[in-house]
Amino acid sequence: MNDQSHRGLRSQSLLERAAAHWQMAPAPEVPTEPVAEVAPAPKKPMPAARIRPVDRAKIDRDALAEGGMLVPGGPVTALAEEFRLVKRQLLATGADIAKRDEDAARMILLCSAQPGDGKTFCAINLALSLAAERDLNVLLVDADFNKPDILGRLGLQAERGLLDALGDASVDPEALVIPTDVPQLSILPAGTRTNADTELLRSDRAREVLDALLAADPDRILLFDSPPALAASSAAVLATLVGQTVLVVRADRSSEADLREAVALLDGCEEIQLLLNATTYRAEGPRFGYYGQEQD
Repeated sequence: MNDQSHRGLRSQSLLERAAAHWQMAPAPEVPTEPVAEVAPAPKKPMPAARIRPVDRAKIDRDALAEGGMLVPGGPVTALAEEFRLVKRQLLATGADIAKRDEDAARMILLCSAQPGDGKTFCAINLALSLAAERDLNVLLVDADFNKPDILGRLGLQAERGLLDALGDASVDPEALVIPTDVPQLSILPAGTRTNADTELLRSDRAREVLDALLAADPDRILLFDSPPALAASSAAVLATLVGQTVLVVRADRSSEADLREAVALLDGCEEIQLLLNATTYRAEGPRFGYYGQEQD
């Protein structure tokens, strides 16, 4: 690997914490009592001009709870605290990236080496955690075109999405964004499936679509849930468009060979960090890692 091109991967951050967990056998889980949610301070509302005059889609809270994910308005659990720590680091890294590229700093890719490592689980939880910030609006983009799963997990439905905007220059990508009843969280579906997804992402139109989504809201962060890097070529293309890539590592089965190959494929992104999934939380050890046993 190129030492200079992976500062995020080699920094004192998620990687070293994840690596420490990855090389150690999981310890017994430490029960964590939920902490009562403290009423948050009023959030900065999205400017009225940026909100489409449609009803906000209602996210299925029961489905989130059944999937072991964060529930908006629910108690502050160990899982919530873990994702708070994750987002703090990503936002800090984004601030550094913004010094050289403001647009790239507002785009984050969630990926994994293989299917079943939990990237969609982590993408949804991270989006919910980021949406709790006072000064951010989050657009969660389902870019796993072969297996779009975000809408189903949230209890939402849609027919058109990102692929439709990429394939038709007359389509306004902002018109495909679904505002939700979670303040400051919107969803962009994957859209109509096509065999040319990688080529569409490589086109000039892709840059136009991303520019339009960023320009529609200066407080917006685009969070992409991509296909696994070793399963679909579109992940590598997406990595060239974003400022940060988070590579989800499943503690009980991700191999070092797979991780190295995935990092090589995602080389187009200069900031790559590892996020450990499916390991036991240890109160005395590094904190990153307790994300249940979720599949993609």
